[in-house]
Amino acid sequence: MKFSLISPTFDRPEEVREFIASAAELRFDRREFEVLLADGTPKDGLRATVAQASSAADFPVVFLQEDYLPVSDARNLAARHAQGDYLIFLDSDCLLPTDYLEQVSDGLDAHGWDAFGGPDAAPEDFSPLQKAISFSMTSFWTTGGIRGGTKRTATYYPRGFNMGMKRSVFEAVGGYDVHFKTGEDMDLSIRIQQAGYRVGLISKAVVWHKRRSTLVQFFKQVRRFGSARWALANRHPGQLKVTHIFPVLLTLGTLCSIPLFALAKLPMLWLCLGYFTMPLVLAGVKYRSPHIGLLAVASTMVMMSGYAFGFLEALFGGGLHTKRG
Repeated sequence: MKFSLISPTFDRPEEVREFIASAAELRFDRREFEVLLADGTPKDGLRATVAQASSAADFPVVFLQEDYLPVSDARNLAARHAQGDYLIFLDSDCLLPTDYLEQVSDGLDAHGWDAFGGPDAAPEDFSPLQKAISFSMTSFWTTGGIRGGTKRTATYYPRGFNMGMKRSVFEAVGGYDVHFKTGEDMDLSIRIQQAGYRVGLISKAVVWHKRRSTLVQFFKQVRRFGSARWALANRHPGQLKVTHIFPVLLTLGTLCSIPLFALAKLPMLWLCLGYFTMPLVLAGVKYRSPHIGLLAVASTMVMMSGYAFGFLEALFGGGLHTKRG
């Protein structure tokens, strides 16, 4: 067995059905990979959905279930049951293009990475809001390309929506830290880098990432990202960069500039608004849709403010990253 595809799940039956269906369509020898779902849905409420989806696709799935199983515990549990030489961790809201494992295999043959990651994107059939959120999360203008677009392998940290590693590497660094409520994927990537393993980007190993379906859900997600960044900075000195606090500065600058603009006609507000309106042009051109451009303005505002809120919440009050129990 070469690859074990692992995803934590918690309810969201339609999402899980689509994930299984996409895995079943992979153009790769089925004897060379497996899919494991580690589920925390209470009362085993997702098992019937998984069984039906697996049967409909004629595709076996290893299903592990514990009520309210947290994400890191779920990934570690699945890893213990996995048979592959490589463990690939994915989010359940991702869909796999048919050539995904071919691209991973080719990338490993070419570079021999010990651990690796790939980008995420939005295909043509995603909704306008999903495309706008995808733009906000992946564009160089909004995130600097740090979520999979960089090819600077010395500082590249794979993310949990699309990251893999040799089983031996996962075991050597101790797997996921179950005390991190979010940011656990980055913590694992940093520890792999610090242990001296070769980590790289396989740029063609793309997953289609559906992300959150509403701006409110998206705000909650990026709020956790902001909180996690402060936790990671505390654990790993030197990890906090100017780019990581830019959303905080931008959000506070925008809020403060509104009354200052009214009192002194300062240009700061125009600079902030100019930043937020650039996605109108960039996303509108990328997707050939002014509507998606407008949505990208909204999703970028939500992303920056949500991240800033989570970061400041963690900085001053412990935030969402504190340990359980």
